[in-house]
Amino acid sequence: MEYVLTTNSLTKAYRNFRALDGLTMNVPKGSIYGFVGKNGAGKTTLIRLICGLQSPTAGSYRLYGRNHADPEIARSRRRMGAIVEQPSIHPDMTAEENLRHQYRLLGLPSEEGIPELLDMVGLGNTGRRKAGRFSLGMRQRLGLAAALAGDPDFLVLDEPMNGLDPQGIIEVRELLLRLNQERQITVLISSHILDELARIATHYGFIDQGHMIREVSADELTAETRKSTRMTVSDTRALARVLDQMEVEYRILSDKQADLYSSVNVSLLAIALMGENCEILSMQEHDASLESFYMSLVGGEHDA
Repeated sequence: MEYVLTTNSLTKAYRNFRALDGLTMNVPKGSIYGFVGKNGAGKTTLIRLICGLQSPTAGSYRLYGRNHADPEIARSRRRMGAIVEQPSIHPDMTAEENLRHQYRLLGLPSEEGIPELLDMVGLGNTGRRKAGRFSLGMRQRLGLAAALAGDPDFLVLDEPMNGLDPQGIIEVRELLLRLNQERQITVLISSHILDELARIATHYGFIDQGHMIREVSADELTAETRKSTRMTVSDTRALARVLDQMEVEYRILSDKQADLYSSVNVSLLAIALMGENCEILSMQEHDASLESFYMSLVGGEHDA
């Protein structure tokens, strides 16, 4: 598999605090990679490092196969567009003027694409209105337009749906899907709106206290979070023997718990388990979401 971004034991320390502590991650080319973690887990620090705004304390990362210490790393970063924390918006400029300024910063020879970019993010009709009078959601969309200036093939977005109303969230979601599917743009997106992230992500990285807890594809996540019946019994070894005989699909979670993925006649199951000296303690429907999966990994209160 080809990767746009890889990190190897990446560490960023501030005095006695490690914002990143040996982070290893892999963002596949063409993916929408959902970067999930609590506030302070290290998501923004990682984004600032790969954008060149800070340098790592230890470890390394590679963009398009080029090591971060390579003098030519700037060539790889030219293929990126990014929103880091809050979009960099000039409040005394219009949306069009902001994009013209961005084009000049990037050294782009032509400004022909600006009207198309503004229409793409829903800001084509703002006219002479200054960005300082925009809502938070409008500023987010303008930041996204600025990130798309220069036609990048890797978008790095830190909470791009922050402040958007429900319609705005839908528009940004559809835009990101279109950019990914039609232009093959790879997207690394950090977001605390996990239900929305679950609608678009093809891969996930779950981070906690600067560590990568787990990386998983959307297909793998779906397999682990699909609807099931969670059973608690006195002995899952006996349960497994009975379920094998009944040809029921299942997954053993512990010596007391298992998930059943097929419908089963509970009366027949109870009788069969009785013959194995196994007692059913509880049964309940279990339909895990991205949020519950995340919570099972890191624990604590939800604050992604």
